[in-house]
Amino acid sequence: MEFNDNEAIYLQIAGYVSERILRGQWPPDDKIPSVRDLAGELQVNPNTVMRTYEYLQSQMVIYNKRGIGFFVAPDGPQRVQEQRKARFLSQELPAFFRTIRLLGIALPEVQQRYEQFLADYPEPVSISQS
Repeated sequence: MEFNDNEAIYLQIAGYVSERILRGQWPPDDKIPSVRDLAGELQVNPNTVMRTYEYLQSQMVIYNKRGIGFFVAPDGPQRVQEQRKARFLSQELPAFFRTIRLLGIALPEVQQRYEQFLADYPEPVSISQS
């Protein structure tokens, strides 16, 4: 995993974990990698992964079974999707709109390219769409 300097590492790892949850690679109630295992895989300090897991637990995306490990919450995928959607709509979409306006790209072209993207990369969504 390549880390960038614009965001705290634990939040970037939270994004990594959330991505796997959304894609269904780590389904609800499944055990996720231990702190040590994920730290080794990502080559980071275990304390950083622990901070990530504590953050995701506070967001109710994962839960801890004491002595056993961390698991994806039953509604973890929905929580991740809701949180990411809210962030996208409030932060990333306005930036996208500013960019396409600046570049003179019309919405029909965006629509056409989005439809082509969907055709090129059909990916089943594992949770209900809102």
